Parts: sequence; structure tokens; C-alpha cells
Amino acid sequence: MYKRILLATISLICFLIMVSNPVYARELSIVAGDLPPMITENGVGHEATIIKEVMAACGHTVKFRIVPFTRNWIEFQSGVYDAVSTVPAGMDLAGQRSVVYIRYQNGASVLASSGLKIHSLGDLAGKSVISFAGAREILPGLQAEVHNFADYHENTNQLVHSNLLFAGRVDAVLGDGLIFAEYNRRLREREKAGETLSFNSNQSVIFTAIFQPSPYVMVFKDGTLRDDFNRCFDQLANSGRVAAILKAAVEPYRATVTTQYQGY
Repeated sequence: MYKRILLATISLICFLIMVSNPVYARELSIVAGDLPPMITENGVGHEATIIKEVMAACGHTVKFRIVPFTRNWIEFQSGVYDAVSTVPAGMDLAGQRSVVYIRYQNGASVLASSGLKIHSLGDLAGKSVISFAGAREILPGLQAEVHNFADYHENTNQLVHSNLLFAGRVDAVLGDGLIFAEYNRRLREREKAGETLSFNSNQSVIFTAIFQPSPYVMVFKDGTLRDDFNRCFDQLANSGRVAAILKAAVEPYRATVTTQYQGY
């Protein structure tokens, strides 16, 4: 009798564990945009670190599939991946949405030698401007101001943004300050390695945060994985770990973003 009761108790405990933890530790496939230094083609970067550490706190590992930014949203809809990263908080994308886990600090970057002082989109009236693909939908007020620019276009390859600014072919770049600074660093590394560029990549630039930080979420196929992410993100955020990752990410680009990157 006692043995039967013991076995029944053990069975009940196992059942309750299964109900409360329906998703066990696993390797998650996440499709992400190529956004250095946030997430690079190798699946590293401070945004990638946040995602990996959050999921590790829940017992999961992460494998990234890196594609051009904006294509990650499209590929997620194939149903092949467990989650997609860097989804604008207001975007209508089918799936289970997480809490906001990162914010990008978009702004305007100009050459210091231009003398331009950009404090709002209105200051770009009559100027040639380039931004990232999808910027009209993401950057507040941009769609309404584009007609006032002398020229405006978007390009997925953000290295092109730095090329055009240093070459004097655009007046301003709209985008995240760290991404802009990282591509500038890559151009300078190429020059140091002996490559001849048609412009001086060591020109001083000024980044001004003219937008409020843009919030991004993860979108999961499975609601239980989303709940895991939310719970473990809160734990890491409350411990100060998320802020520490972000602060460390800004330091290498301090000369470009100064104190304009969300106060870090």
C-alpha cells in the first residue's frame, strides 16, 4: 500500500513538473539581421550576447542564422525558426512578442567639417540624406519630412552610408550611432591594412541623437519560449547585467557618439 502511494506521489510530482515546464532546455534557432556591432555575421555582438545570456539563464542555447536586416522578419514567417530578433515594437509580425529587450539610438551623423548642426529632421531640409532600409517606417517623423530633403534614399548595406558621407556625396546619415561608428572603424582598418580609398576615412564626424531610442522585441513561434525569455530577461535586467553589457558596448565608439547614446 505504502509503495503504491509513493509511486503515485512520484508520478504526480513528475506530471506537475511537466505541466509547469512544458518546454525543456534546447538549442533555439534564431534568425537575426546583420547589424554590427549589435549582431554580426558570426552571431556575436552585444545584442547577440544579451539574447544568448537571457536564454542561457533559462537553460537554452542559441544558434543564429544571420541575414541582411529586414530579411530576418521575412524569413521568420517561413516557420523554420524558433524566433526572430530586432523586431520594431510596433511592427505587425505574427508570433509571440517578448518584452522590449534592447533600444537602438538613432540620430544624424555629419562631417564635422560641414559645420552642420542637426538637432531635428527639420535641420536637414535641402540636404542629401541616406538611411537604412525600412527607416521611413521605423524613425518617427521621417516619412513626413523626406519631401523637404534635396535627396533621400535607403540602403541595406550600411557601409555604403559611411562611404558616401566621407566622399561628400551625402550631407547626413540617419541611423544608429554605434552601427555608423562600427562601419567607420572598418573603413579605417582597411586603410591601415594598405587599401587605397577614394576618400579620407579619418575625417571627424558628429553624431546627434535626434530621435527617442527605438524599442525592439523578440518574436517567438512558441509562447512558452517567449515566457522563458521574458522571465529570464527581467532577471538579468534587475541584476544590472543587461546595463553592463550595453555600457561596455558603447565604450569603443565613444569618440563618435560621445554621451549621445542613451546616456551610456
